[in-house]
Amino acid sequence: MPSFLAMSFEGALSPSFDLRCLHPGRPLPDGWGIGFYPGHEPAATVLKEPAPSAMSSKSRLVESWEHLESSLCILHIRAARWGSIADANTQPFMRTWGKRDWLFVHSGSLESRPQLEAGALFEPVGSTDTELVFCDLLSRIAARGWKSLREVDLRLLQTWLAPFDEIGVMTCAISDGSDLVVYTDAQGTQPCLVWELKPPYEEVIFGDDEIAVNLTKRGAKARKGVVFATSVLEGEAQTPTTWRELAPGSLVVARQGALLAELPPLIQKAASPRKGPAPEPAPKVEAPKPGPEAAKRETNEPVIPAALAHKPPPSRPRAAPPRRLEIFHRTTYKYERPVERSTHLLKLEPVTDKLQRLARHELRVSVESKWRDFTDVFGNRARRVVIDTPFTELTLESHSLVVALDTDPFEFRPLHARTTIPLNWMPWQRHMLQPYLLPPELPESQLVELHEYAMSFVERNDYDLVDSLIDMNQSIFRDYTYKQGATTVYTTPFEVYATRRGVCQDFTNLFICLSRLLGIPARYVCGYLYTGPKHQNRAMAEATHAWAQVYLPELGWKGFDPTNGVLTQTDHVRVSVGRGYIDATPSSGTIFVGGGSETLDVIVTCEEVG
Repeated sequence: MPSFLAMSFEGALSPSFDLRCLHPGRPLPDGWGIGFYPGHEPAATVLKEPAPSAMSSKSRLVESWEHLESSLCILHIRAARWGSIADANTQPFMRTWGKRDWLFVHSGSLESRPQLEAGALFEPVGSTDTELVFCDLLSRIAARGWKSLREVDLRLLQTWLAPFDEIGVMTCAISDGSDLVVYTDAQGTQPCLVWELKPPYEEVIFGDDEIAVNLTKRGAKARKGVVFATSVLEGEAQTPTTWRELAPGSLVVARQGALLAELPPLIQKAASPRKGPAPEPAPKVEAPKPGPEAAKRETNEPVIPAALAHKPPPSRPRAAPPRRLEIFHRTTYKYERPVERSTHLLKLEPVTDKLQRLARHELRVSVESKWRDFTDVFGNRARRVVIDTPFTELTLESHSLVVALDTDPFEFRPLHARTTIPLNWMPWQRHMLQPYLLPPELPESQLVELHEYAMSFVERNDYDLVDSLIDMNQSIFRDYTYKQGATTVYTTPFEVYATRRGVCQDFTNLFICLSRLLGIPARYVCGYLYTGPKHQNRAMAEATHAWAQVYLPELGWKGFDPTNGVLTQTDHVRVSVGRGYIDATPSSGTIFVGGGSETLDVIVTCEEVG
C-alpha cells in the first residue's frame, strides 16, 4: 500500500479511487486524505478522514464523485506515529500563501521534532512532524517573497529538506496547484517511484491489494501524465505500469503532466536494497539537438526542453553555415487509358526569402503543353499547365539549386524578453491574418478538447509565447510516433491527437490547429528537408516535407518542424505555403477526358554541393 500517491496531468481528469483498505475484513489505516485543485483554480479541495470505518461514506465519495476533477491530485494513507488520530493530524495538510493553496504530504517519520525558526509565518495546528516541516518550508519560502514553486530556487529547497534526513525519513511532496515537487528520502529507507503515462489509451486502472485508481471511469481523454507513489502499483486492464525508482535524495518537478527537472542528490549515495520488482533504470535526460530526427523518434525517452527547466536555459546554438542544396523532384503519373485533355497546377519552385536564395530552377513536362507562370494569392510561384495531347504517362521534373542562408533560429529572443498568450491583434491585423487563425471544421467537443490540450503547454510555460510554441513543437516530436501508412490526407488533427501517430503532414496539421486555437496565426509549409548524405532518415528526403510557420508579432513568420522537434534552419527548403495542404501541394490537376486508374511514383533527392 502506498503511503502517498501524487499525480500531475496535462489536462483535467476525473479519477476514481477505490480504497480497498477500507473494505470489510481489512485492517483499517489510521486515516486517509485527498487534495486536488478543481477547475484549474489555485484553491484546493481537501477531503480527509481520521480513524475511518469500513466502507465509509467519504471513501465511497472519492470512488464515485464526478466533481473530483483536476490536473493535480495527492492522496495520502496514514499509519500514525506522531500525533493523535484526529483531523488536524491527517494529511494532506493545506496552507494559503501567495493567493494560492499549498498542499503537503510526507511518507515516514522523524525521530525527533524539529524546531521552527523564530518569527515563522506559519505554525502547525496539529501535533505531527509532517505539519511542522510543512510550516517550516512555507515560512522560508514566504520570507524570500516567493509566491509560487516556479519562483523557488529548487536547489535551495533541496538543501532545506536534506537535514531532515538526518533525523528520520523525509520522502515528501509539495504542490501549489501548478507545480508538483517530490523529494526522496536520502537514506533510501522510503523509496519513491515515478511512472510516466502516455496516450493513447482507453482504460487505465492501476493499484494493489489496498487501493485501486481508475483514471478513465468517467470518460477517457488522451492526457499525458506523471504518477508518483511510494510503492509499485501494478496496471490492470489495458495499461501496464513501468515504474522508475528515483535516486535517494533527488528532487523532481512535474507540471501539467511533464517532468520538468530532476535534481540529483546533494551527496551521491547508493539506495538500500529493496524487495519487490526491480525498478526501471533512470533514463538519461539530454537536451534536444537541432537536426532531422524523425526516423529515430524515441517516444520512451524523455527529452526535457531547456525552456521548461527551473534554471537559466543553456546558451543558444550557433546557426549552421550556409549550404548549397541541389534538389531533384520527379513525379510520374501512369494511366490505364489515354488522358486526352487535362490541366495541372504546379508549385515546385523554391522561394527566395531571408532564409534561402534560389540560384537556379528548371521545370520540365514530358508531354507537349501550354503553360503560364504566376504568383498565387499566398505568394507562391506557380505554373498552370494545359495539356491537349493524349498521353498515358506524364513526368514532371524539377531541378533547383538553393543556397540556405546562415540564420539563427533564436534570433527573435533578444527582441522581446517576454511575449505572452493571449496575443492582442489590431483589427486590421486580425483581418489580414484571419485565414491563418481559423481552426479546421471539427465537432465542438473535439475543438474543446484540443484547446484544453493546447492550453496545457501555455500553463506549463507560464503563458510565455515562444516557450509554449517550443514545448509544443518538441512534445509532438517526443510523444507521437512517426508511422507511414497510418493516416491519409483526410486524417483530422483530432485523430492524430487521439492516436498519437502519423507523418509530417499530420504533425504539422496538429501543430497548426493547436496554434490557431491559442490565437496564434499559423500556416502550412511544403518543401524539402536535407538529411545528410548517410543520415538514418534518408527516406525523409525521398518525398516532400511539411512543417508549420507561425506569425510572431513584429517578427514575421517563423518555422517550426514538429516532426523533428526543431526550429527551421539551413536543413529546410521552403517551396510553398497556404492555409493547409491543398493550398501548398506541389502538384494537382484535373482530368477532363480519359484516364482511368492512376499510379503515382515520386522521387526526391536533396544533396549538398560544393
